[in-house]
Amino acid sequence: MKRNLQGRFVTISTVGEKAQAFIPSPLPPAPPIDWSPELRKKFDKALLSLGRLDGVSVLLPETSLFIYTYVRKEAVLSSQIEGTQSSLSDLLLFELEQQPGVPMDDVQEVSNYVAALNHGLARLEGGFPLSLRLIQEMHDKLLSKGRGSDKAPGEFRRSQNWIGGTRPGNAVFVPPPPESVQECMGALELFLHDQPEHTPALLKAALAHVQFETIHPFLDGNGRLGRLLITLLLCEQKVLKAPMLYLSLYFKTHRSRYYELLNEIRNTGDWEAWLEFFAEAVIETATQAVDTVQRLLALAEEDRKRIQTLGRISSSVQVVHHAMMERPIASPVWLKKKTGLSLTTVGTSLDRLEGLGIVKELTGQKRNRFYGYTQYIEILNLGTEI
Repeated sequence: MKRNLQGRFVTISTVGEKAQAFIPSPLPPAPPIDWSPELRKKFDKALLSLGRLDGVSVLLPETSLFIYTYVRKEAVLSSQIEGTQSSLSDLLLFELEQQPGVPMDDVQEVSNYVAALNHGLARLEGGFPLSLRLIQEMHDKLLSKGRGSDKAPGEFRRSQNWIGGTRPGNAVFVPPPPESVQECMGALELFLHDQPEHTPALLKAALAHVQFETIHPFLDGNGRLGRLLITLLLCEQKVLKAPMLYLSLYFKTHRSRYYELLNEIRNTGDWEAWLEFFAEAVIETATQAVDTVQRLLALAEEDRKRIQTLGRISSSVQVVHHAMMERPIASPVWLKKKTGLSLTTVGTSLDRLEGLGIVKELTGQKRNRFYGYTQYIEILNLGTEI
């Protein structure tokens, strides 16, 4: 459905030239969303896919085992969209205080993303509302170290930014001027809190993501935080028990269409085209996540059966194997702390796991060794290849 311009342009003067900055109208869209039978059917399918995803988390013996690494996969994907070269293995090695195979700034950026998400989830679990304060706190974590740490972490911007181009005059899009950011974000916060009217959770996530990206309230990190907000909102609204839906891979795969739709919304108000794209992203992503969980569960069960053939030591090997489902790249020292087993028993267990082809020693060294649960990492790595 085509509407009028979804906001207004204002003339700004910055870096020695004039440009047109866009201030979006508050949500929800006016006139309201036109729910054609096709769009309604697609959104219903998306909700059904989310229900399956939420249900499959119950199958996990310990959701935390899966979530620890899955969150890191999302961090890698979301950061890759911004141009980092870090892989899942790089991040896991970095967290073990080992030198990754990419520039340190890249992997620090990914690590910050994990910290931002974990902070947001912990605050929600503690009863804190999804609010501008929480968004600012998460941004502070996102830019706390490394690249971007000089871009006012946790503070709404006080200067003009732009998207694409070398300056506002030749930019693809110029967000609101800095003096309008607080008002725009305040209106978005009201929308998140169902003012002026209640909005269903999935629709709210779809609309709020576009609005956040349009406002672009920070000097850096807007794309990553905007993608994070989708999952955070679905968890806050109890659509998902655990943070298991991440749309970064879909947005990365369909990047040109994604940006095209954002511009179409601003210029023509075609929210329905965006909602169809968003619903498709949810359907495909949730289905892939369910498949990933099922493949990881099948792999773990198959490996457990192989471990049972080892005789008396099998119980210790099972404990080490279980720990590596949480950290698929681990050192003997970390495994000792995690499992409570002696370093000797951990070493013997790793030797047996390597003999079965379940884990692989990664360094080729005799000291400071690291082991990878290779097939587990391969399943999680799907889509993160640069």
